[in-house]
Amino acid sequence: MNKQHLHTVARVTAGSIAEELEIEAGDTLMEINGTKIEDIFDYQYLTQDEYIEVLIRKPSGEEWLLEIDKEYDEDLGITFENGLMDEYRSCHNKCIFCFIDQMPKGMRDTLYFKDDDSRLSFLQGNYVTLTNMSDDDVDRIIRYHLSPINVSFQTTNPELRCKMLNNRFAGQALEKAWRLAAAGIVMNGQIVLCKGVNDGAELERSIEDLSHYLPNLESVSVVPVGLSKYREGLFPLEPFTKEDAKQVLSTVHKWQDRVFSEYGLHFIHASDEWYILAGEKLPEEERYDGYLQLENGVGMLRLLMNEFQEALDAFGHTEGVIIPPRELSIATGKLACRFIKEMAEQVTALFPQITVHVYAIRNDFFGEMITVSGLLTGQDLSAQLMGQRLGEKLLLPQNVLKSGEPVFLDDMTLAELEKALQVRIDIVKSSGQDLLDAILL
Repeated sequence: MNKQHLHTVARVTAGSIAEELEIEAGDTLMEINGTKIEDIFDYQYLTQDEYIEVLIRKPSGEEWLLEIDKEYDEDLGITFENGLMDEYRSCHNKCIFCFIDQMPKGMRDTLYFKDDDSRLSFLQGNYVTLTNMSDDDVDRIIRYHLSPINVSFQTTNPELRCKMLNNRFAGQALEKAWRLAAAGIVMNGQIVLCKGVNDGAELERSIEDLSHYLPNLESVSVVPVGLSKYREGLFPLEPFTKEDAKQVLSTVHKWQDRVFSEYGLHFIHASDEWYILAGEKLPEEERYDGYLQLENGVGMLRLLMNEFQEALDAFGHTEGVIIPPRELSIATGKLACRFIKEMAEQVTALFPQITVHVYAIRNDFFGEMITVSGLLTGQDLSAQLMGQRLGEKLLLPQNVLKSGEPVFLDDMTLAELEKALQVRIDIVKSSGQDLLDAILL
């Protein structure tokens, strides 16, 4: 059997169907209903039915054909060594805005991997350009009705898209989005805006074209290109100005009003950076249509502030809780710092016995134009917080660390930073409730 069709069990959920049938870590999934499994799409589709037959091979070589009666869509409780159950597909484009091309040499290998895998779009919310998606991939998405799929459009001008992605097939790849929309596949879109390239009239064109995908294209985010200091030899791109940001927001708001009247969705959304750069207020919660694009920084600050305010209001009605005097600190990127300070001031106004120092960390590693907390490094945190008043603990947002590991982008560990700063560091999850708890409790 082809090696790519062998899928090794990593663990089995306690109390699951798999445990009851004595499937164990180290076993190999061979087939389901006589069909070889190519990837997670096949597995999830074939395990939906109420009756299935699963062929398992034990490490000894013994094969078990298991007949399983279960509820429709009931999970078997198996986690595989490779979550995708296939090789990851890398991106072969040379996009003019790609951030991975703007990273310094010498970082860990995984940071240089460019994914463009439609299966990761469904499973993890990654954005794909469609250029790496075959017609067979499109057929399988439609057949299995896998939604939502997240698409990096950048522009609907075929010639300009070829230029931006440095791929001569990038323009015709847009036809795959039409096929998905026509088949009822839900999509979310993204436009990485580059000054003088796909903004202005080109942005107007893209929004108008993409509005024809409604209602199956639920949302499109407009985010400014991230520019690091490592751009030597790359396509010349300039940062946006305050006036640029105001123009982008004017375009977005005009189309939001136009689309909402017909579909009840605001559809096109500007990421938080545009409002901060323009010096305009963040939209109210209703404008975000249920926060469909948080991972793109669309509404992240509004949600955080609303959650924080609700948590603070609820805490104010709690009786008998004694808050002792304390001093602590919070470090974040420049983008969110003003809002974090406002929330900290709300707390200290109610509880004057608490002192909170909020520090905006300048991104010296990637360059000052990078202002998000998720790209902060341990060495920048260490250098800029050394000698500052940090109090009994330092709070950091969880996105500064490698997913699931206490390691920063530059491979400095959390323990190393604690040792350098001589302070306890607490990692705070993304909700406003978590931030308030970290300050008060």
